[in-house]
Amino acid sequence: MTRIVMLTAATPDQRLQMQTTLVPGLDALADWRLALERELGALEEFLSESDLLATHAATASKSLRQRLSTDKLVVAFVAEFSRGKSELINAIFFADAGRRILPATAGRTTMCPVELSWDANELPSLDLLPITTRSDALTLTDWRERREDWRRIQLTPDDPEALAQALQEVTQIRKVSREQARALGLWSDSHPTHNPPTTEDGLVEIPAWRHAVINYPHPLLQRGLVVVDTPGLNAIGTEPELTLGLLPSAHAALFVLGADTGVTRSDLDIWSDHLGGQGLACFVVLNKMDTLADPLATPAEREATIERQRVATASTLGIQRERVFPVSARMALTARMSGDAELLEASRLPLLESALNADLLPQRQRVLSRAVITGVQSMLEHSTRRLRDQRRHNAEQMLELRGLRGKSSGRVSQMLDRVREDTEEFERCNARLMAMRAVHAKLQRGAMRALDADRIREGVAELQKTIGSSWFNLRARAAFAELCTGLQAQIDTASRQCHEAYEMLQALFNQLNADFGFSLGLNEPPVLQTYRDELALIERSYSRYFGVTQVMKMNSPGFAEQFQRMLVSKLRVVFESASVEVEAWNQAATAQVDGQFRERRRSFKRRRESLERIQSATGELERRLTEVEQQDARLLELVDRAYELASALRTRAERGPVTELDERGPPTEGMPLVSTDGWQSGTAREG
Repeated sequence: MTRIVMLTAATPDQRLQMQTTLVPGLDALADWRLALERELGALEEFLSESDLLATHAATASKSLRQRLSTDKLVVAFVAEFSRGKSELINAIFFADAGRRILPATAGRTTMCPVELSWDANELPSLDLLPITTRSDALTLTDWRERREDWRRIQLTPDDPEALAQALQEVTQIRKVSREQARALGLWSDSHPTHNPPTTEDGLVEIPAWRHAVINYPHPLLQRGLVVVDTPGLNAIGTEPELTLGLLPSAHAALFVLGADTGVTRSDLDIWSDHLGGQGLACFVVLNKMDTLADPLATPAEREATIERQRVATASTLGIQRERVFPVSARMALTARMSGDAELLEASRLPLLESALNADLLPQRQRVLSRAVITGVQSMLEHSTRRLRDQRRHNAEQMLELRGLRGKSSGRVSQMLDRVREDTEEFERCNARLMAMRAVHAKLQRGAMRALDADRIREGVAELQKTIGSSWFNLRARAAFAELCTGLQAQIDTASRQCHEAYEMLQALFNQLNADFGFSLGLNEPPVLQTYRDELALIERSYSRYFGVTQVMKMNSPGFAEQFQRMLVSKLRVVFESASVEVEAWNQAATAQVDGQFRERRRSFKRRRESLERIQSATGELERRLTEVEQQDARLLELVDRAYELASALRTRAERGPVTELDERGPPTEGMPLVSTDGWQSGTAREG
C-alpha cells in the first residue's frame, strides 16, 4: 500500500528533533578543536613567559593553533546529472530552512561545481566565475585571488525564499556555437556521448558559470564543514583543478547513483577515473529508492529488490556492500520539513548520516589528536631539557656555596680561580661547535637542495622537451612516469641527508654531553615516506590524462596549460611541505645547541658574580644560597605546572569530542590522567 504524505510545516522543536545526526557530531568536533586551541595557547604562553619556549617551538605551536582554529571538514558530492544529488544535500544540511535551498526540481539542476562554506570575514554571498574564463590560462586558484572578476550576489540568510531564488543562478546556461564550445573545452568530436545538449538551431547549451562559491552562515558550515557539489562527468572531466585539486583534498566523497538506473556507463567512468582507488573515503548512495517501490509487492519483496540493487552496485564498483546506502532524499527532505519521524526512518537517510558520523568524524579527530600530541610532546621535550639543565646548574652552585660555609676568603679566591678555569675550558668547545655547524649546514643544504622547487621546474621542462608540442603522444605516459620517479628520488636524497645529519649530530651531542656537561637530546629525523606516497598518488591521478580517452582534452586550447600549472602546483605543495618539515627539524637541533651554550655561559657568569659578591660582603653567602634554593624551588613549580597543562591537553586530545549524549553517559572518574610515557609531573622532577 502506497503511503500518501500530507506536507505540513514542522514546528521548530520538531525540526530540532529531526536534524541530522551530523549536527551534534560536528558541534562536538568544533568545540573540541577550539578547546584544544585555547589550552595549547595557554601552554605556549606559560612556557614563553617562563623563558622555556624556543623560537622554532613557538612557530610550530602557532601553526598548530591556526590549524585547530580553522580546520575544515570537506565532503564532496559527486554524481552525474539528475541523480538527486542536490536534493540529498538539501535533505542532509538545509531541511531546517523549511524549503529547498539548492535547486533540485526537474529541469533546474546545478550546472557548475559549487562550494558551500562560511567565512566570517565575508558577507553572505554567491560568487560566480563566468564560463568564458576557461579561455584564459589562469587556474581556479588564480581566479580565487581575483574575486573582483567574479559576479557577486548578496544573500539574505533570514529569507529562505530569496535565498533559494538567488541560488537558482547556478542552474543558468548559455547557448553558444559548436566552435565556441570546442574552444572552451566543452565539446569533443571524438567523444560525443560526453558533449552537452544542442538546440534545434545547432547551438550548444553550456553552463553559464565555471565555478560557484556560496558563503552562507549555516550552523554546520560555521562549524567548519565544506560541501563541494560536482555536477556530472563533463563538469568533472573538463576542469583539471576540480579533478586534481578539489576532489583529492576532500576528506570524503558521496557518490550518488540512481536506484532506478543502477550504475550507468557514465557513472562507472566517474568512479573509475575520479573516485575509486584515488585515496578518498567514499560512500556510495543509491538515491531515489522510492522509485523501486511496487505497490503490488509485499514489503519483503520490495526489500529484496532494494537489496539486489545494492549488491549489484557493490559488485560493479568493487566495494563492500556495507559502503552502499539505499536512500530516498526526497522522502527525507519531506519528512524533515513536516516533522514526520516515521517517514524519515523509511527514507533510510539516518543510516547514511550515522555512517558518516561514525566513520568521518573520528577519522578527522584522530588526525588532529595525533598532531596535537606530537606537537606538545616536542614542546615539552625541549622545555624539560632546559629546566633540567638549569636545575643541574643550580645543584652545582648550591653544592659549591654550601662548601664555602666557614671557609676563609682564600678558599673563595680558589673557587673563583676554579670557575675562571672552567669557563675557559668550556669556551674551548666553541671551536667544536663551529665545526659541527659547518658540517651540519652542508648536510642541510644538500637536503634542502633536493627539495628545492627548481627540481620540479627542471623535471617538468624535461617532460615537455620529451613529448614535444603535444601533451599526447606514445612517449608521454613513460616520460611522466620518469618525471615522478625522479622526484621520488629527490625525496629519497633528502631523507638520506637527514639521516646523515642525525647520525653526525647524535655522535657529537653524546660527546658534548660527556665533555662539557650539556644535556643535548635529538629527535628522530623527519620521515619523508609520506611525501613519497603523495607523489605516487599524484602520479596515479595524473597519468590517466595521458591515455587515448583524454587526447582531445589534452590538445584543447588552454586545457594542457591548465593541466601543467596544476601539476606543478601539486608537486610544489609536496616539496614545500617536506622542505618545511626538514628545515624545522634542523632548526630545532641547532636552536637546542645554541640555547644550552648560552645558558651555560650565563651559569658561569652567575657563579663568578656570586663568588665575587661573597668575597667582598659578609653574609652574602647565605643570602646567595637562599636565592639559588628559591630559584630551584621555582623551577620545580614550573615543571609541575608545565606538565599539568600538557597532561590536561593530552587528555582532551585523546578523549576526543564529547557530545551531549556522551556527557550523559557513565562518569570517567578513576581514569588514568595519561599513559606512562613520562608525561606525569612526577617523572619531570627526575634528573
